[in-house]
Amino acid sequence: MKIKDVIANILLDSRKEKTVIVTIKTNVGNFSASAPTGKSTGKYEAKSYRKSIEGDISKLKELSEYFSEEELNTFEDLKRVEDNVDNHIGANTLFALESAVLKAIAKEKKKEIWQLINSQLNKKNAKFPRLVGNCIGGGKHSAENSNGGKKPDFQEFLLIPEESILDSFDTNQNAQVEAGVILKNVDEKFNGKRNDENAWQTSLDNKKVLEVLKDLRENAFDEKETVIDLGLDIASSGFYSRKKYHYLNPKFERTIEEQLDYISNLISNFDILYIEDPFDEEDFESFSKLLKKFPQRLIVGDDLTVTNSKRLEKAIKMKSISGIIVKPNQCGSLIEVKKVVELAKKNNIKTIFSHRSGETDESILADLAFGFQADFFKCGISGKEREAKLKRLMEIEKGLI
Repeated sequence: MKIKDVIANILLDSRKEKTVIVTIKTNVGNFSASAPTGKSTGKYEAKSYRKSIEGDISKLKELSEYFSEEELNTFEDLKRVEDNVDNHIGANTLFALESAVLKAIAKEKKKEIWQLINSQLNKKNAKFPRLVGNCIGGGKHSAENSNGGKKPDFQEFLLIPEESILDSFDTNQNAQVEAGVILKNVDEKFNGKRNDENAWQTSLDNKKVLEVLKDLRENAFDEKETVIDLGLDIASSGFYSRKKYHYLNPKFERTIEEQLDYISNLISNFDILYIEDPFDEEDFESFSKLLKKFPQRLIVGDDLTVTNSKRLEKAIKMKSISGIIVKPNQCGSLIEVKKVVELAKKNNIKTIFSHRSGETDESILADLAFGFQADFFKCGISGKEREAKLKRLMEIEKGLI
């Protein structure tokens, strides 16, 4: 496959904020891909744009002619794409460009995108990730003025069914509807609004939201013996400063040691499987202490590790995590994504491919997650931008059954 031209434009994401869409013109047709945008971002993430989105768009136009001599045929050829742009564009733009390139190669080779990543996958040896759905939200993803100005301090309250992709999708959608009914009964300020990730907004505190999820889990099991694990994205860097965690609902300050005790109690009392970013993004040591206390639970790094192999190496060395969030646009480079996934698997760390709070209808995340044989797929529950990815994963599952 040869690239004849590269064109980038501005696209509005699900939050109506600017993101980038890249279109490549090739000998096999035109292919486009867009990048999501994050709101709760780790400070070690690669910059979304070199200087600005407009600057990246101009730079790609300048660099367009550099691609004309390249023959791109495999996933590994993305390294040559990266050599051509040579750090002149940011992570969002690079991710969109590489995604468009993979679409073009797949078209020319008459393959699925996931087959470019792992050509050995078939119905006998492939596994599908468990869905991780954000049912009720708080933190930076929820509006300040909703529900009487109160919201949970934790960012995401997650449902993780143990079923096929199709059944898990149905389970999470039904559970979210039921959660809305429960919230209407227990939260007098509940107004039926959803947040950036299409999760319910509520004025309840962390503990009361977990009680709602506990009811959902028990009801699902009673009705059709569906196993649903619970998860939290605490996103604690968002309310950490000066060696304390500053809670607002209710207002309370916790030291690092008190945070460890608090999270430990929640894990035990609510039987929580999945705990993401329970401590500040600098605090590898506290992650390690929590993992030592709960070796059978998933202690997950996101802001801690930011899809960066160097940060992952440190987390491995300090035994800080048993799971890692993989957000391709955190680093931009799909070659780096592959390096992160291989390093995680080598060290028995679960991989969780994840969306961002500002999404587009781009669905390539599903192909990446399946191709890299992720353990979990964190992509919300509802909303057209998130459902586009979930439906693509269901399409892959249906094709292999």
